[in-house]
Amino acid sequence: MKTRFWIFFAAAVALSAQQVVAPTPDSVGAARGENHGNYNITNSFETGYRWSLVGGDLGEYRSDVNYRNGLRLLGSSLSIDSKDGHGHYFDQILLNTMGLGNDPYQSAILRIQKNKLYRYDMTWRLNDYYNPGLTVAGGLHRMDTVRRTQDHDLLLFPQSGFRVRAGYSRNTQDGPTLATSLEPDNNSANSAGVPVFADLRRQWNEYRLGADVDFAGFKLTVLRRWDFFKEDTPYSVFYGSNAVFAGLANDLTALQQFAKAAPVHGRNPGWLGNLMANHKRWAVNGRLSYLSGHNNFALSEFSSGLGRFGDPANRQILVQGNAERPMVAGDFNFSAQPSSRLTVVNNTSVNNLRINGPSSYTELNNGINSGQTIIFRYLGVRTVTNSTDANYRVKDWIGFYAGYRYTDRLVRTIEGFSTPGLPSAPNDVYENTNHLHSGTLGVRLRPVKNLTANLEGEVGRADNPLTPVSDRNYHTLNGRVSYRTRKVQLSTSYKQAYNVNAPVSFSAYSSHSRNYSANASWAPMDWFALDASYMKLHLDTVSGIAYWAGAGGRTTLQSGNSLYMSNVHAANLGARFAVAKRADVYVGYTITKDTGDGRATATAAADAASATGALLAGVQTFPLAYQSPLARVSVRITPKLRWNAGWQFYNYHEEFGVLGYYQNFHAHTGYTSVTWAF
Repeated sequence: MKTRFWIFFAAAVALSAQQVVAPTPDSVGAARGENHGNYNITNSFETGYRWSLVGGDLGEYRSDVNYRNGLRLLGSSLSIDSKDGHGHYFDQILLNTMGLGNDPYQSAILRIQKNKLYRYDMTWRLNDYYNPGLTVAGGLHRMDTVRRTQDHDLLLFPQSGFRVRAGYSRNTQDGPTLATSLEPDNNSANSAGVPVFADLRRQWNEYRLGADVDFAGFKLTVLRRWDFFKEDTPYSVFYGSNAVFAGLANDLTALQQFAKAAPVHGRNPGWLGNLMANHKRWAVNGRLSYLSGHNNFALSEFSSGLGRFGDPANRQILVQGNAERPMVAGDFNFSAQPSSRLTVVNNTSVNNLRINGPSSYTELNNGINSGQTIIFRYLGVRTVTNSTDANYRVKDWIGFYAGYRYTDRLVRTIEGFSTPGLPSAPNDVYENTNHLHSGTLGVRLRPVKNLTANLEGEVGRADNPLTPVSDRNYHTLNGRVSYRTRKVQLSTSYKQAYNVNAPVSFSAYSSHSRNYSANASWAPMDWFALDASYMKLHLDTVSGIAYWAGAGGRTTLQSGNSLYMSNVHAANLGARFAVAKRADVYVGYTITKDTGDGRATATAAADAASATGALLAGVQTFPLAYQSPLARVSVRITPKLRWNAGWQFYNYHEEFGVLGYYQNFHAHTGYTSVTWAF
């Protein structure tokens, strides 16, 4: 169900005028900074207190917004520049931070450089992620983790024809989580999912070393990379690991002992090369990368307890593998400009991925059977794409462009099945190929000085789509019109896409999307500006599904079609104005609403008589609304000191609750801060 909110969030972000209430964008201090010795320094920071009053579903609020109470450094900016470009140890230091201290989303960006000698760039980010998981597992899946990322890049001799590169990146995620297990009574549809505790531990490290060379009009980059990934998450019994805790009053399933370890360690050394050149009439850009992946994994799980009828039960599972994963990807792009009005671009891309190595799955139900082992051996995916695009400007006010693309994809798998103590069965080899042809045609217009328009259409045909949701018979239409002057900017766009796909007899798929947008900005005076945006996103899909259902305790395989419809409307209005040249005020309002398919209840009347129909109807559309008004004021006390205050309201409301859960919340958030330059 997180998907619903993030569709809304993406629509709100697309309305570019919308702002978060803090930090304050208004600057303080002299634009020229202050001189100290051989350097010019500008420095400012904004520190203050955030507060929040939350009502309704606190878990959904923490998953979507997550601003809490407390002091923090809302933002800071530091710039130290050499006045003559010949500093002793450095010529420039730039440091920008956001949300340090207590914000759930924090970042710091640093650059230090000395002309002709070195440039160092660092980026650090922290994301405090919380997910209550109510709608996916009845609240039994939860996650409260922190993800930290950092990137370091060092460039030696940045202005010379030979440059040396070195870098390091790190990504970690850790924190408590809840998962579910079907142990110890794994009896398909009759099993009870009981909670187990996991202490999530994931880590990824990358080291880089390379060089750039300029010669005869070409630029060559060679980079060597070493990637290392590991996950060592331990699992254990959670208090309440029984079916009663999970909401099944008459089920005696309970975990008494549970131990699980699933370490995954991988390394991915690789090479990256890039060659490019730009000349008056032609340009080339070639890139080649090779990754030699190695992955070792093992899963060992033991559980014991009571089955759903109170009988003792235990189970053991062992999964292990050691696979090689080489991957080669290359692109070659050639551009030619035979005249000032004609440009032709040809691009060829090749991608080849192989996973080769023994991987096995062994399951043993103690006291019931002797177990079974399934062995996987090989997966290969090879894709080749070639495209040609031509752009011809007939007159200064009109131009045409056209393109053709061809894609050839091959997927090959090898599987082997065996039972302990018996001879191995022959390998099963499966292959699937897909060829996609697509063409694009468009026109660019500029009938008057400030007005531009672009119209485009694309048609594609594939003979054998690899998945039900892959492109098969599709076409798209795009259009955009914009008008710009010094005080007024207007734009509108339209895009639609149809895709009809029925690759196999038991599954069908078709989708239709339409996107509309309109944006307006008006700044009639220096002290006043107005921004407004509107967007509509329509999506409807029909896809074939297969599921198990039935009455009387006996389920059978069923098939049918799954429908989904969404109509998202997103609007934003914002105004900025200055008061008496001393205070800056911003007020804004954003509303995002999905009207679904227009029904008043989660279950349509036609489906109410069938339990299966009622379940499917309840997840075919998700009408809800999200709105957020805000106001901010920033008062200049002295040329180097400002006082800021702001308020923002969040309201999230679901019309239908899936599985009985309504994740509605409302929250008042605000802050007060001081921005100081020195």
